[in-house]
Amino acid sequence: MRILHFLPSLDLARGGPVRAVFDLCAGLHGRGHHLTICTCERGDAPLEWEDDPATPNVVQITEQPRVVPILRGAAKARAEELVKSHDMVHVHGVWDYTNTQFSALARAHKKPYFVSLRGMLDDWPMEQKTFKKKAFLALVGRKHLELAAAVHCTAQAELDQSGKWFPKGRGVVLPNLLDLDPFRNPPGPGLAANKFSLLTRASGAAGAKPSVLFLSRLHHKKGLEVFIRAAGRLKEREIDAVFIIAGTGDPNYAERMQELVAGLELEDRIAFIGHVGGPLKVSLYQACDVFALPTSQENFGFVFPESLAAGTPVITTKGVDIWPELIESGGSRIVDRTPEAFADALEELLTRPELRAEMGARGREWVFRQFDEGALLERYEALYEGAARRGTEGQRDRGTE
Repeated sequence: MRILHFLPSLDLARGGPVRAVFDLCAGLHGRGHHLTICTCERGDAPLEWEDDPATPNVVQITEQPRVVPILRGAAKARAEELVKSHDMVHVHGVWDYTNTQFSALARAHKKPYFVSLRGMLDDWPMEQKTFKKKAFLALVGRKHLELAAAVHCTAQAELDQSGKWFPKGRGVVLPNLLDLDPFRNPPGPGLAANKFSLLTRASGAAGAKPSVLFLSRLHHKKGLEVFIRAAGRLKEREIDAVFIIAGTGDPNYAERMQELVAGLELEDRIAFIGHVGGPLKVSLYQACDVFALPTSQENFGFVFPESLAAGTPVITTKGVDIWPELIESGGSRIVDRTPEAFADALEELLTRPELRAEMGARGREWVFRQFDEGALLERYEALYEGAARRGTEGQRDRGTE
């Protein structure tokens, strides 16, 4: 199959959707399909994919629009040629008008197309700028969704929340493809322990303290304030632990969070370490005893299965669309988004190493079973092949693929 994916930007700072596209396209290409990723901003596309027929093809058709995100002239003509030369189109997102332009081109040339929502129609984001989003849906968005061969959700909870916005569409549930290779033979905790001085447990130092990891974009949605205040509650309870905050984000927000740490006198317990990637990130998961993210909303959240793949238990909220699956894993706790609830859950795990070990082992086994790459790629292939057989008039019933 010749499959065209469109994502307005390939900048990994925009979060999980970019990584999801990279991993899916690499996996499908490895199974013999022709994959093209079309974008307005090449961003972080792998350098080894540059003009290499052994890898997915990346085509940048224009610079990322700054004011009105719309394809015109040569860029639109190039987009149309790409649509015509592929068997189907997969667009990622709702709100960027360029996504709806690609779906319109697909309809014009009788190509089946798919839309991955990437959490954009979940309840929490729909409560932000609600009027503007409802207007967009009424004008172009609902047609974009309801005429798709399928609207792709990564969890049943996402489909349950978003389905009301495309009632005549066909929703399907398929998890993101997750590259588990870095976790099959992980580097061990020493790499991170040697890099970050606050992590003494992994190096076996005397008086080592248990550690808690927050790894995400620094944004109010992610609940960093809740995380920091939970650390303060544990200090009041005389639970000795250290807290690692990994990630970057808005500088003003990060500064406010650092001021909160200072105001609560937690400088000796909390470290901001910035962006972490590659083997060092895997080692960091291994070096910490618990992963905690008090988020308001996550569509899929790669960090959760990543942490479990490293054998590190997870604490998060029902704002995560895969929260029922995380409970099923046996390696996670789902709690209210309050400092008290997170402090309670952290206290239980930090003071019970045998429970952490049990949850870590169960979560790791679950990830490698639930996210087996071969099985997931077969399901994506079946989704695409089914649409190719049905054509653009495919069935409109909602269900799970």
